[in-house]
Amino acid sequence: MTVPFTENTKVKDIVNELPKSSDVFKRHRIDFCCGGNIALTEAATAANVSLESLLSELTEVQEKSDSSDIDWKAWMLQGSQSIIDHVITKYHRPLQEELANLSPYVTKVSRVHGGHRPELMKVYDLFYEFKKEMLEHAAKEEEVVFPLMMSLENQTVENREEALSSIKELEKEHDHAGALLKELRIITSDFIPPAEACGTYRLVYKRLEMLEGETFNHVHLENNILFPRFN
Repeated sequence: MTVPFTENTKVKDIVNELPKSSDVFKRHRIDFCCGGNIALTEAATAANVSLESLLSELTEVQEKSDSSDIDWKAWMLQGSQSIIDHVITKYHRPLQEELANLSPYVTKVSRVHGGHRPELMKVYDLFYEFKKEMLEHAAKEEEVVFPLMMSLENQTVENREEALSSIKELEKEHDHAGALLKELRIITSDFIPPAEACGTYRLVYKRLEMLEGETFNHVHLENNILFPRFN
């Protein structure tokens, strides 16, 4: 089987072609959404990962890929409004719901176990910073920037440079959200709870990891498929 990538292929393009490769990149703490515009060899070096082993893992994913994976290439053919609608229904609404539902568990675990597990206090701070920023970010996208994008596409926008600047601001916000998630992954030792962790403790780590995955897919769709249309 011919693999659709080489050591010089950009990380974001590998994910577009091979969606499950995102699991490999997350495992090695390689940012494929905000930092995906670099060659695989550069990403491997930055993450201190053997390029040979990374290529081997990606090849294995290619061999096991199936039709249930997200088809990023198909989204590249969709209209901008369709992508925006999908972002709102698939990512914004579930994100808002999950942040609300997860908050009391994060608070409880940090309160009950933070005394002897100080990293949980850092988890608490990072989570609530992420929550605040992502809720504000989603609202700004829906109320301001997404309509500006469609005005750009329809050539009805009055100030093109201001609209393009707004998109750049979203990318910076994505970068910061990615940095918070990276810190969460590091502080939780890749979301692996200690052996003696209670059920709620384990639940929090599992749902934080799921939140990370959904956020990465969300940002990848915007940064690498939607936003480039307006450069």
